[in-house]
Amino acid sequence: MTPVRFSPSYREARALFLKTASGAGAQVHSHTLPLTGAQGETLAMDIAVHGPAHASKVLMTTSAVHGIEGFCGSAIQTGLLQHLALPPDVAVVHVHAVNPHGFSHARRVNEDNVDLNRNFIDFGQPLPVNADYADIHALLLPVQWPPSPEQADALNAQAQVWGERRMQRAITSGQYQFAEGVWFGGLAPTWSHRTFRRVLQDHLAQARQIAWIDLHTGLGPHGHGERIFACTDTGATLQRARQWWGPDITSVDTGTSKSVPLSGPIQMAIYEECPQAQYTGICLEFGTLPLAQMILAMRADHWLALHPEAPHALATAIRADMVQAFNPPASAWQDQVWQQGLEAARQALQGLSTGP
Repeated sequence: MTPVRFSPSYREARALFLKTASGAGAQVHSHTLPLTGAQGETLAMDIAVHGPAHASKVLMTTSAVHGIEGFCGSAIQTGLLQHLALPPDVAVVHVHAVNPHGFSHARRVNEDNVDLNRNFIDFGQPLPVNADYADIHALLLPVQWPPSPEQADALNAQAQVWGERRMQRAITSGQYQFAEGVWFGGLAPTWSHRTFRRVLQDHLAQARQIAWIDLHTGLGPHGHGERIFACTDTGATLQRARQWWGPDITSVDTGTSKSVPLSGPIQMAIYEECPQAQYTGICLEFGTLPLAQMILAMRADHWLALHPEAPHALATAIRADMVQAFNPPASAWQDQVWQQGLEAARQALQGLSTGP
């Protein structure tokens, strides 16, 4: 099988996705973000509906919930448009670039420094409080970069007190008190949040069964695609997910995942917008660097956004570290993740086609 193409920019990834979708006979719908990209290009959340528009069974894929992770997700989605054979009454809805601004600017967050996978909370209720994050915010984003030895020692000392898992949860589970901080969940629904709900209303309202593969990079062993259970029901739904995707599916709720429980993940929207459907989903998370290196790259990226006056050499190094953390250029890694993405999609289609 011909390897899929990993595009070097959002602009090229989008053009290739749209061209491939058109060539495959998919229906394309676009929602434009009223901002321009890093190269002055149009930014949009694009939807390609491959197969019957009113299918009762739908596989949805999503890319670039975390912008820079879209390089991988887009490549897989584009490849799936070429290599998936669809069973009768099954459609695939590819949601390309949920966070187009982050994708274009090679950042994980959106135009408002919001992590979209922490933004799907009920903003009519009091915001979650992450007290542990507040204790280490100043150490995570010091005035100077890189952190001083004393600052690094202080953060390491706190990690020793809390343990690795509590430290990971403090940093990455989501926080709503520091708008300039890392893993910020926002103070209101973002453009991507509102637009994604509209996509669900427009393209999945008729579905009676929905499978969802949410494509991510950054956590876990290099090149390994962890299949993280992305549903709230750990009973029959988890059993069905394991029948479709295998017994190695992990769960943040049981502590078997490299990830930790999140505040406001995007999956919450499907329960509210598609209550008529039986939903089964996973996050497919492809590993890149060890956790500590990934978090350090994220911290540096946030620091750079706060300090655009940073020396050119430092800025270049920080951006290069972000690429290694979320979009490794090695062809072996790219081939690994594509093969796993294709396998997971085929398994989802098989599960949908044999289900009720």
